[in-house]
Amino acid sequence: MDLTVKSRNGKITERQRQHIEEKLGKLGRYMDQITSATVEVHIEQHRQAGEVHRVQVTLTGDRGVILRAEEQSSDLYGAIDEVQSVLQRQIKRYKEKYWRRERQRRQTDKIVVSDVTPVVEVVAPEEEFEGRDVEVIRTKQFTLRPMFTDDAIEQMELLGHNFFVFQDAESQRFSVLYRRRDGNYGLIVPDKA
Repeated sequence: MDLTVKSRNGKITERQRQHIEEKLGKLGRYMDQITSATVEVHIEQHRQAGEVHRVQVTLTGDRGVILRAEEQSSDLYGAIDEVQSVLQRQIKRYKEKYWRRERQRRQTDKIVVSDVTPVVEVVAPEEEFEGRDVEVIRTKQFTLRPMFTDDAIEQMELLGHNFFVFQDAESQRFSVLYRRRDGNYGLIVPDKA
């Protein structure tokens, strides 16, 4: 597993890095397909709590699985331990709910992997931004792997996002899954012109 540790403000000591490696290394027992882990550490000042350590970990698996957890604590080691515990529960949930059942259902000879990266454009109402220059402040690139709709729902829930772009494994079309205000899900499927 490739481990990347980033700190926005402050330095990570060698002892802290070893603790991170030890805790995240234990996750390999639960899911051996983890290819990379990115750890972001932020130190923030809060009025009542004082110095708070926020740790966000993103795990990437070889089957397109992305798991993310974020926890905070007054102690960096405590935050790392909490994140490891959350990720462990997410891995167990993912494996119990989908991995075994979906593995039998899928037929890999029917799936074609596409190298096309989707482009998402956000268009805002003109009257809101009159007189201001609107610019793209962040661009994300990700590998698009074919998956079924229920896999996309689980992936979106694991990431904690409100929408998810994926390639449908059955139709081979790009789709956008989103969470509706009533708590259900919506699916946007483009029509051929």
